[in-house]
Amino acid sequence: MTSPALTLVLGGTGKTGRRVVRRLTGRGHVVRIGSRTGGIPFDWNDSTTWQPALTGVDAVYVTYQPDLAVPGAPEAIGAFAELAVRTGARRLVLLSGRGEPEAEACEKALAASGAQWTVLRASFFAQNFSEGDFLGPVLDGELALPVGDVQEPFVDADDIAEVAATVLAEGGHTGRTYDLTGPRLLTFAQATAAIGAATGREIGYVTVPAEAYAAELAAHGVPDAVTDLLTYLFTSVLDGRNAYLGDGVRQVLGRPARDFTDHVAEAAATGVWTPGAAS
Repeated sequence: MTSPALTLVLGGTGKTGRRVVRRLTGRGHVVRIGSRTGGIPFDWNDSTTWQPALTGVDAVYVTYQPDLAVPGAPEAIGAFAELAVRTGARRLVLLSGRGEPEAEACEKALAASGAQWTVLRASFFAQNFSEGDFLGPVLDGELALPVGDVQEPFVDADDIAEVAATVLAEGGHTGRTYDLTGPRLLTFAQATAAIGAATGREIGYVTVPAEAYAAELAAHGVPDAVTDLLTYLFTSVLDGRNAYLGDGVRQVLGRPARDFTDHVAEAAATGVWTPGAAS
């Protein structure tokens, strides 16, 4: 008897990773969670952990921490992809970013490995407001970022996960790049207003200079490297270059992408944006 196919999900406890795990296991697939605390630990900063995590694996969902924009990411992605192919894990699905030259360099490194690759280029997650960096400020009643009236097609992490699980489980997606966005462009002010409307709270949005934003992060003890990364993403990637819609969700799933307000309604019902509520 042959062993069932095994899929490695890197970042398997993160925003998209845990959702991919849930969908793959729901389809009856065997999944290995790739994380520093996993049963077989995986750490991007420790290449000796890569081979054990890849043993017996047929496909990999590749997410890179902290971000594909950091120095050294293309080299790490390329080295991991080459090792995966040599080990027998030929189907690699990379979660990438839109409008990031550094992310595109990572995509090229993945393709150069000879893998059966697929790239998922995603816009900013809707879940950043409910389970990410924006949650604290939203709970405090004001989100302040160095982003003006630029529009962003926030994508639902559940859509990303469903697309990723489908691509990992089915054939026909090799060599494809899918542009994953929501179905509508919103400014950050409009996004926070939608949360306020759903929760009955006053939630403000303030545009601040990049220098003031970086200084605020530093005052809260955020490491310089993380501060530099976040400032870069907000001032460069969110400069209007991504203010257009992609159709990747429909291409893979045959249905429209979920709207930002769909996520807001579901998240609001859980009480996540209610100050003092149990998490």
